[in-house]
Amino acid sequence: MLFNSLEFAIFLPIVFVLYWFVFNKNLKLQNLLISTSSYIFYGWWDWRFLSLILFSSIVDFLVGLGLENEEKKHKRQLLLWASIIVNLGLLGFFKYYNFFIDNFNSAFTLFGAEIKSESLNIILPVGISFYTFQTMSYSIDVYKKKLNPTKDFIAFSAFVSFFPQLVAGPIERATNLLPQFYKKRTFDYSNATSGIRQILWGLFKKIVIADNCATFANLIFNNHTDYTGSTLILGAIFFTFQIYGDFSGYSDIAIGTSRLFGFNLMQNFAFPYFSRDIAEFWRRWHISLSTWFRDYLYIPLGGSRGSTWMRIRNTLIIFIVSGFWHGANWTFIIWGALNAIYFMPLLLIKKNRTNISIVAKGKIFPSVKEFISMTLTFTLIAFAWIFFRAENVNHAISYLSNILSPSALSIPNFKGMTDALITLLFISLLLIVEWFGRENLFAIDTNLSKLKAPLKQLVYFVLFLTIYYYSTKTNINQFIYFQF
Repeated sequence: MLFNSLEFAIFLPIVFVLYWFVFNKNLKLQNLLISTSSYIFYGWWDWRFLSLILFSSIVDFLVGLGLENEEKKHKRQLLLWASIIVNLGLLGFFKYYNFFIDNFNSAFTLFGAEIKSESLNIILPVGISFYTFQTMSYSIDVYKKKLNPTKDFIAFSAFVSFFPQLVAGPIERATNLLPQFYKKRTFDYSNATSGIRQILWGLFKKIVIADNCATFANLIFNNHTDYTGSTLILGAIFFTFQIYGDFSGYSDIAIGTSRLFGFNLMQNFAFPYFSRDIAEFWRRWHISLSTWFRDYLYIPLGGSRGSTWMRIRNTLIIFIVSGFWHGANWTFIIWGALNAIYFMPLLLIKKNRTNISIVAKGKIFPSVKEFISMTLTFTLIAFAWIFFRAENVNHAISYLSNILSPSALSIPNFKGMTDALITLLFISLLLIVEWFGRENLFAIDTNLSKLKAPLKQLVYFVLFLTIYYYSTKTNINQFIYFQF
């Protein structure tokens, strides 16, 4: 079920009414409703894969109970490895089996031997990369005694399958989200209305920004040999905002929907395209995944401690694994490696934590230095996104080689340029709103907070009409990160 679908527009109010007006006096029934609704939400796509979520939930629930009653280190380690092997085993089979088989065959063919290992027609379950990491982190935190194991399977099941963030995050930690299922929740009107406004802003990012950008990005990337270098640069920019509008839009809808039910999810994007260096970008982009890898992989490897070689090794591992997490394709691995290369000079000169505060805090405009830093960082990010978007490595190289031509200095031109200019105006509006709201969690709510009620309502009404217009104009597109 998609957030931007008619089915969800019917599903959400029904769950909301049942949650607050039928089961509001019984916490267990509320949690059971969330768990059941989440399974319906996920099963709407393909009910067969509900067994995977249930199986993963049962395994980690039992591992948690086992860890509570076990003090011997080697047995605790066995329980933890049972969780890791089951979760990564499921993820590895569904997401990476064919990748490894195909590359295994190619490697032997390169040396003159022909191996015929068969690929399988495997359907990738939506969101498997997200919920396996979420449930696995529960077992790790219980093992490290950062969290007491739960004995309430309904609450745990609701935590694992929580429908607002089930298929594309944020990847919530059990230490943050699970305790919220134990506490009685009361309806808060201001929290709910703020949640609706955040949902509206997320839909704007998805339907008006991302889906329109996708039209032009797909056209240009799929026919890149027909266009000038300047048009290819424009195509890369469209994809840069497509993936941001799509993914941060999903996160806004997920966070806003959660607030309707009295839950608080972590911020997943903090205006990353205003970053002054790559280190800052990765502190602001897909925060839930970046911090997951930091806490459960980078720090256990030694983090920034140890020799220079160890710091380089750990950084390379974390970025390449992050790239591979996104998909079973060499393009994602190269994308991750590129970001590691960007990051490395900052690490070596110990400048990777220079830009911690918000850019131009308390000011209307950035300084010249900040503007140049943001522009350079954005350019590097957009360059790397070309590999992320490309169908394969050859596609990416061909795209880049066509950019690096004298035609890069020409005026972009392709069919639909007028509509593309309108989309660029919407992108400009997005950047203006987020720039003036960058010191807060939720940009548009902050920008409109000082307006009088009638004017504020008018702005949201125009926003709603714009979303509705573009939702009827284009096909319903699933979110990019559903495939990850």
